[in-house]
Amino acid sequence: MHVRTLTGGLAAALVVSFALAGGQAVAASPDAESSSLAARVLTYDASGSAEFRSAVDRGAAIWNESVDAVELRPATAGQRANIRVLADNGWPRALPTTLGNGTVYIGRQAVDQGYNTIRISAHELGHILGLPDRKPGPCSSLMSGSTAGTACTNPYPNAAEKSEVEGNFGGALVGPAPAARGEVIVD
Repeated sequence: MHVRTLTGGLAAALVVSFALAGGQAVAASPDAESSSLAARVLTYDASGSAEFRSAVDRGAAIWNESVDAVELRPATAGQRANIRVLADNGWPRALPTTLGNGTVYIGRQAVDQGYNTIRISAHELGHILGLPDRKPGPCSSLMSGSTAGTACTNPYPNAAEKSEVEGNFGGALVGPAPAARGEVIVD
C-alpha cells in the first residue's frame, strides 16, 4: 500500500507537470500500476504449529498489514509452502534457507517463560523475510525479540523494519543478504 500510494502519487504529479509544460498527458491504467507492483506471495504451512496456529496466522496477518512488497498466505492442501511453521519444546528460532523460505519453530520454552505468542510468531517470520535480530532493543522493535522482556507484547514491526522488508522484496532498495543456508537464528 505504501509503495503503491507513493508511486501512484508520483505518477499523477508527473502527468500534471507534463500537461502544464504543454505536452500531451496520458495516465497509466491502475491495473498496469498494480500489476507492476504486485506483492510477492509466500505461502506458509502452519499445520505443525499445534496450539500456536492462531498466533502464526495473526503474525502473518500483521506482516500483510505492515508491508506491500510481500504477502504471506496459508498454503493450500497439497501445495509446497515457502515457510514451514512447527511447535516444539525448545526456544523459538528460524532456519532461513533463502530469502522468503525456511522453517520457523514456535518454542514452548519462551511461551512458558511468559513471552507473547503473536510477537514470537511475527518476530520469527521477520527472520524469514530477511531481518536479523536487533539485540538489545526496545519493545518498539519487533526484531529486539526477547531482550524487550516478557511484558512486551508488541507484535508490529517498526518503520525501519518495514522499510527493510520492502527493500528485500520490492527491489527498490538493496537489503541485507539473507541468512546462509542452514544458519539457525535463535532468539
